[in-house]
Amino acid sequence: MGLIPGVAQADDPAAPGVSVPPVARAADEAGTFQSPAGHTVRTPQPGSGEDEATAQTAAAASNLEIAMSADITTARGIDLNVNLYNGVAVPHEVTIAWGDGTTDTATALGGEVLRHNRHTYPRPGDYTVTVTATDSVSKVRAVNELTFSTAGSFFVPHAPTRLLDTRAGTGATKAKVGAYSSVWVKIAGKGKVPAGVAAVVLNVTVTNATAAGHVSAYPAGSKRPESSNMNYVAGQTVPNQVIVPVSKDGYVELYNGGWNAVDLIADVTGYFDRSANDGYTSLNPVRFVDTREGLGAARGQVAGQGTFGVQITGKSGIPAGVSAVALNVTVTNPREAGHLTVFPSGQAAPTTSNLNFTAGQTVANSVIVPVGADGRINVRNGAWAGTDVIVDVVGYYGAGSKAAFTSTTPGLPEGGPWRLLDSRRWSGWPCLAGGYMPMDMDSGNRGGLPVEAYVLNVTVTSTSGPGFLSVAPDPYAMDAYRNGRPTPPPRPVSSALNWTAGKDVPNLVQAKPGPHEVIDLWNQSSREAHYIVDWFGQYDAY
Repeated sequence: MGLIPGVAQADDPAAPGVSVPPVARAADEAGTFQSPAGHTVRTPQPGSGEDEATAQTAAAASNLEIAMSADITTARGIDLNVNLYNGVAVPHEVTIAWGDGTTDTATALGGEVLRHNRHTYPRPGDYTVTVTATDSVSKVRAVNELTFSTAGSFFVPHAPTRLLDTRAGTGATKAKVGAYSSVWVKIAGKGKVPAGVAAVVLNVTVTNATAAGHVSAYPAGSKRPESSNMNYVAGQTVPNQVIVPVSKDGYVELYNGGWNAVDLIADVTGYFDRSANDGYTSLNPVRFVDTREGLGAARGQVAGQGTFGVQITGKSGIPAGVSAVALNVTVTNPREAGHLTVFPSGQAAPTTSNLNFTAGQTVANSVIVPVGADGRINVRNGAWAGTDVIVDVVGYYGAGSKAAFTSTTPGLPEGGPWRLLDSRRWSGWPCLAGGYMPMDMDSGNRGGLPVEAYVLNVTVTSTSGPGFLSVAPDPYAMDAYRNGRPTPPPRPVSSALNWTAGKDVPNLVQAKPGPHEVIDLWNQSSREAHYIVDWFGQYDAY
């Protein structure tokens, strides 16, 4: 993900300032699948005109072998190289059967390498690629196979289910997670989550903290990343949604990066699997509900223990039949402490929560929730007093959507998360008050293919006053900022997270990029702020 150096600011004092972060590119270490030449099987070509004994002798004498390697290009794409080892320098007819019912053909000389045979599969899955090469003179046929798993997976919604609660001994020992220690959370085989899932959607909550710290989520047993998913201080209860790859043995690890022990809670709301059916479609963030204005719900605070419904389908291009919707839900002006629960219509409210709040707090959390059969969801205020609620929609999941989630992509080392930006370290320049910071998300290694959305964890830090963050697509290419000061894009009204002075506030953001793979981070406050951005994956439509 490329970022450029320097700081640009609009000449018009009324226009929003633009803070442009520095360059940071990660190594290209995408995964590779291989089938060595020693796996080749040679046979005489049927109908070659020779008697059986002669044909078998020719096959045995041939040294023709096929070596194969395939690199990940996108969530559903590979780049295949085929090497015809030891073949005589005569034409060979080569057929590539991709394993999805399609084939490609080529003619190559023995000893030649057929490079960059690109293919995009119609859906995620596990495929067997079969390459056949036939010597035009000896009529010997060589065959090799390569088993390949796409990098991407489709989504399966899951009824909110608690997998971990260290307060109660659910999913782990009944004890706080110690300082600078971790707990493993079993994912596969729990609830209705099958074995072999690629990633999981969790709502993780930290509570009963007695000192400041942070929590990181990552595949269990892997190297702990620099990235974090949430920050907390003493006395806080902080939730945050995470999308995290699952280890091969079915676990996710939660690390407590604080000075003291804390309790951790994890609720599953969905998972990603290659055999699933629902892709993702991103939207420009659109506000569906604001109870302060009577938008999408009755005007006025949601009463304590009250529930209201939200129509999802049939609005902003969301079709009937979608399985789940991606939201950013905000509580503001609460009269006392409590929690909010979002769940599909037609079902009872679960005992899990999506966000927690204290009196007077404005707090947001990302939510992925199944949609009821009538195209609606419900929102319940679990406090005993009223609060205002805001709901912004950022995307949806359904059988008609084609984008698959992947945490492996060219331009970033395999198996993130990875830190893309920390404006405190890399430039020292914060995002200007009322301004925005463009980020160039194009790794340059995708051959111009667009990304449907990026899965980011964004943290605002070094704040000196209240405000909120908006994340929106930018209409310009990054060269527009390198070469000048373009007219600022329209200021968005949706919010991704809210903060108060001196607080570090994170939230998961599923960010739709502009046509040139640029997103904008808008500082909707009267004070400067620093940003930390961690990449957890992306949705590819190819």
